[in-house]
Amino acid sequence: MMTIRRLLLSILPILLTACAVLTPSTATSSNGVSVSLHGVNYTGESFQYVVGDPKDPSNSGGGEHISPFSAGGTMCCYQLPKRWAPGIQVQVQATHWTEKGPEKKLEEITQVHMVELPRFPDREVAALWVLRTKEGAIELVFSNVQPDHPDWSGRVKGWPEPSLEYRRERWELYRNLAEDSVENNRNLLSGLQAKSQQDLRKSWELHKRYNREEVSEFTGPEDPAFSAYLKKRYVDGLRHSELKLQQIFKAKP
Repeated sequence: MMTIRRLLLSILPILLTACAVLTPSTATSSNGVSVSLHGVNYTGESFQYVVGDPKDPSNSGGGEHISPFSAGGTMCCYQLPKRWAPGIQVQVQATHWTEKGPEKKLEEITQVHMVELPRFPDREVAALWVLRTKEGAIELVFSNVQPDHPDWSGRVKGWPEPSLEYRRERWELYRNLAEDSVENNRNLLSGLQAKSQQDLRKSWELHKRYNREEVSEFTGPEDPAFSAYLKKRYVDGLRHSELKLQQIFKAKP
């Protein structure tokens, strides 16, 4: 079972949404060329990166958090020299979170990688991609196309594909949420007849606040039509949650 913290760190769904839509990414100044950054995470651990110049601490970019088997957006910015030369180093501070121990507590691990800057043409510098490979290595790619494009020059091709273990872990989460919803709606329905006048008044006040138009035709919490309205909502809610649970079971990886 995923911890609450890991759930917060894994906001993205099972299906990868490739949000790194490319836009013009370069800007030339007297000091060099500024490029945008894109991150791709091919691992089952959440990942964060910062790109920096080991010779100039003020030159850095990135910092976004990327969920497992996902891609980040467009980050600003990193300044490159106007011309490429062999041996130029880029510092990538990479942080990932991994589960440790029987309680699966999250451990934060930060590593600094020194990566040689890939060759780029003098006239047109593409966006700089920061990849965390499935082995946990850090690779840099210059490209104005995405990893699934035929012209992608990176060693790793295509977008990340979630592992079976990760997809089943996410499925368990969705199943638990759906089962809780079914149980909650059943409890609401079974407890409707046992509602006291005080309970009905509380329900009335809540519906007046959040569903004013729907309850405007009722005279108040004592109105039998209001109880009928609550019953219909609970029945519909139970039917919907049971259907959702059935769909989740059918979609088990």
